[in-house]
Amino acid sequence: MRTEAPHIRELTPRDPHRLAAAFAAVGWPGKSVAQYQRYLAEQRSGHRLVFLAEWEDQPLGYVCVLWHSDYAPFRNEGIPEIVDFNVLPAYRRRGVGTALMDAAEQTIAQRCDRAGLGCGLYADYGPALRLYLRRGYLPDGRGISYDRRTVEPGQSVRIDDSAALMLIKRLHPTPAW
Repeated sequence: MRTEAPHIRELTPRDPHRLAAAFAAVGWPGKSVAQYQRYLAEQRSGHRLVFLAEWEDQPLGYVCVLWHSDYAPFRNEGIPEIVDFNVLPAYRRRGVGTALMDAAEQTIAQRCDRAGLGCGLYADYGPALRLYLRRGYLPDGRGISYDRRTVEPGQSVRIDDSAALMLIKRLHPTPAW
């Protein structure tokens, strides 16, 4: 098992094919070359920042920062959102996710005092939710969201990847006085 930290860097034009191939190799659907090319365009425009984790030129996972969230409460409060956080299964529980989250939070902290993210609601998201809670993320207090909109009491929604609990972390401690 590797003990050194993964190398974390921004996404570059040589990465879309490599990332798509790595996720396709483990049967992970929806991770296309076109998606990563769009991410590069959004990174160039300043809308998104993508961090890639790798060891010896092998992609391990990535995470994105959206500077202007699609979730209205975050957008209205100027809270950047961490999205599309993925670590290939063979590299989980080896510090890759922690290194990616550290990079995202440190970058956000240069511009804002809070970071937000959404976590899915079914069992596949359990490890991610535990990671977020250990890192100090707390629910935003608005309940469940679906497709980036708050679910109203009595409303029925499908529990899929569009259903999420939105979480916030304060990146700069508030003085105790």
